[in-house]
Amino acid sequence: MLRLAVLGAGRIGKIHAANVAANPRTQLTVVADPWKEGVDALSKELNCDAAYDYESAIERDDVDAVLIGTPTEYHIALTLHAMRLNKPVLCEKPIDKDFDRALEAVATIEREQGKVMLAFNRRFDPDMLQLRAGISSGEIGEVRQVIITSRDPGLASREYLETSGGIFRDMTIHDFDTARSLLGEEPVEVLAIASRLVDPTLADIPDYDSVMVLLKTQSGKQCHINCCREAVYGFDQRVEVLGSKGMLINENHRPTTVRRWSATQTDARDPLLNFFLERHADSYAIELTQFINALELDLPMPTTPRDGLYALHLANCAMESVKTGRAIPVIYPSLTSYCQGSQADAVA
Repeated sequence: MLRLAVLGAGRIGKIHAANVAANPRTQLTVVADPWKEGVDALSKELNCDAAYDYESAIERDDVDAVLIGTPTEYHIALTLHAMRLNKPVLCEKPIDKDFDRALEAVATIEREQGKVMLAFNRRFDPDMLQLRAGISSGEIGEVRQVIITSRDPGLASREYLETSGGIFRDMTIHDFDTARSLLGEEPVEVLAIASRLVDPTLADIPDYDSVMVLLKTQSGKQCHINCCREAVYGFDQRVEVLGSKGMLINENHRPTTVRRWSATQTDARDPLLNFFLERHADSYAIELTQFINALELDLPMPTTPRDGLYALHLANCAMESVKTGRAIPVIYPSLTSYCQGSQADAVA
């Protein structure tokens, strides 16, 4: 049984800790967070130890692996600390908001061959797994276009938005990773537009609440991403993949599939699930299982720090496109000087 420390007792940490405690292949040894009230309550609820600093939890002899759900500014230091103690890491995205710091961290992880998985949970959504399986099996032939809709039910708090790194790095980064996963090729050109249609005062941060992005790969495959911080009808997550032999579409999720007809309504259905923690509850559990499988079977991590670096790079290119009003060629960072090269460095 894999013994884990979960770092972070906030919103994401609670999800991960509960999944570790519920998984029959793992043992939740300790939850760590400087927030004493939060970590005490969570450790009591899940019947595990509490720690008030992250490093002491990592260093425990009864901890085999570490799951990091802390604020972003701690991700790199905690990942490298665990890695150098030969403890595998499942770390929430992003690696860091700063690209140069992320690049250096990824280079270090790859050079030292650390076992680190980056938590892009949407890759493990059951719908997404079905889409990728359909593409891999050749069901729809060659992928030609991917359309991604990503809309939150409402703006996050001002405090959150001010420290989020901006909509492209915080929200759309999931969609950049989804695009890379479904296109099967790296985007080489990014064109983006952005507006403040929900809250004009986001100019003070500065940030945006409504964006659209076009991606193109070397062979000409296309992706359109539309992303908004507010959809009053619920959490709106849809993907359409057009191929040479057909199309795949995933639908939004609702509490039930019941439809109602009456004298006052036609084809009425339950509202959409209203928050990402409800919509992607299965994703987090499957993500943990994939991490365990990779460790037990000595397989490559299903999502890597390099995946996070490339998604962050696309986010930065989108930001540059908004600022300049032009399409930005994507020149992927080379890690060759750090890692003696790899096939991924050849992507351009």
